[in-house]
Amino acid sequence: MPRTAQLVAVVVVADSALSWLDGMGGWALVAYAVAVALTMAARGRLPFAAFLAALALALVTGGSLALLVCTGFQAGQRLSTRRDLVVTAAGLIAYVCALLLAVERSPGGEDPWVSLARVVILTALPLLAGRYVAQQREHLRREKALVAEQERLRERLRIAHDMHDSLGHLLSLVSVQAAALEVGSLPPDQRRAVSGLADNARAAAAGLHRAVSALRDHDTPGLDDLDGLVARSRAAGAAVTIETCGEAVPLADPRASHAAYRVVQEGLTNAVKHASGAPITVSLDWQPDALLLSVANPLPRHPHSPAGGGSGNGSGLPGLTERVAAAGGLLQVHPGPRVFRLVAMLPLVPVLAGAAP
Repeated sequence: MPRTAQLVAVVVVADSALSWLDGMGGWALVAYAVAVALTMAARGRLPFAAFLAALALALVTGGSLALLVCTGFQAGQRLSTRRDLVVTAAGLIAYVCALLLAVERSPGGEDPWVSLARVVILTALPLLAGRYVAQQREHLRREKALVAEQERLRERLRIAHDMHDSLGHLLSLVSVQAAALEVGSLPPDQRRAVSGLADNARAAAAGLHRAVSALRDHDTPGLDDLDGLVARSRAAGAAVTIETCGEAVPLADPRASHAAYRVVQEGLTNAVKHASGAPITVSLDWQPDALLLSVANPLPRHPHSPAGGGSGNGSGLPGLTERVAAAGGLLQVHPGPRVFRLVAMLPLVPVLAGAAP
């Protein structure tokens, strides 16, 4: 039996048994059981209508305890718009008023405070619990989307490196060998063929260079894009704080600016993956000749995997170290006993020598 059907059966049996103990029997009990089953069956597609129906059944019968809890939890998970909030609040308020009025008019009824406590336990708490579960699911979904985006960008850079190192080397050899044949003693028809081969090899190398440049530099973010990066992390549920010290100046080297962005990106991704929910501090300390950049987060008490892994395959921090070094800077990792800190030093002026990343 599917889990949903099992839950419906449990709720029907539980509430029917409670109603039977309260003296309900015959066709009234059968009709009540059918109403509970239909309400439970409708809670998936019509959660708020099912919740209002459960409130009505609770007022009529004085029971429906399990039904109230289940429909309230389901409605809390789907509570997203203002209209849903108004409908749920209106139904809950009407239920409370009708319940208190019935208690007041009934001789020897239960204390109104007991009725209010029952409302809170059976309706308000399931609604809040359902809303909390829905928010946690959305938080995890956004975290996964953020990590997946970083993985996609890192994979694109890896492909660019592989293409440059392997295909670029082979095309260069073909071009050199074709050029050597061009200056040799060949018949005119073969010389034309070799010349065409050399031209095609150089054109292929140029096309590869453009493709690799596009993979590396497409929408290349820099230090000015840190606010957007932090905003996206906060939208995903990360508690990120930015601290600045000194007078901010633009980095003259685009490589340093891009490396600064990648340092913060790697630090945020690492914190989201290995210390989810922990506060993250991004610090920018502007010195007269350099920018000191750090990303720190508390380490979890029981980490599931080593912190600082970045992409999880060991390629995150080594590639970042190369990128920072190419801009004339230094990158250090400080995995302390309580705090993981990623620190980078980037010069404010371009380095005179250094390969492009």
